[in-house]
Amino acid sequence: MSIRNVLIATTFAFAALTNAHADGLRPIEAKSIDLGEVSGVAYYTAEHDGLHVVTTLAEGKAGTPIRVVSVLAPGQRVVLSTPQAGALEITRQGDSVLVRKANAASN
Repeated sequence: MSIRNVLIATTFAFAALTNAHADGLRPIEAKSIDLGEVSGVAYYTAEHDGLHVVTTLAEGKAGTPIRVVSVLAPGQRVVLSTPQAGALEITRQGDSVLVRKANAASN
């Protein structure tokens, strides 16, 4: 199965990320990401050097997927954004990972 098919299957298999509030992730639990024309999933694993947040994104159904791995220490965050859909923030708070719509001022 191609990476694109895996991405699409995973996206539809998990609940959509809501924009109204922060959602907490559990290890290996994927969350859908919708940034307008770019969408995908994010999940994390707990490793000895921090929480590894894995984000896979693609533009449309035919776009080439891109995978980004961010290692977050407590208090760190990664922001994903597009001009059309704004920004999404993935933050580590202690041993938890939160996903929420990013404030324009925090970019």
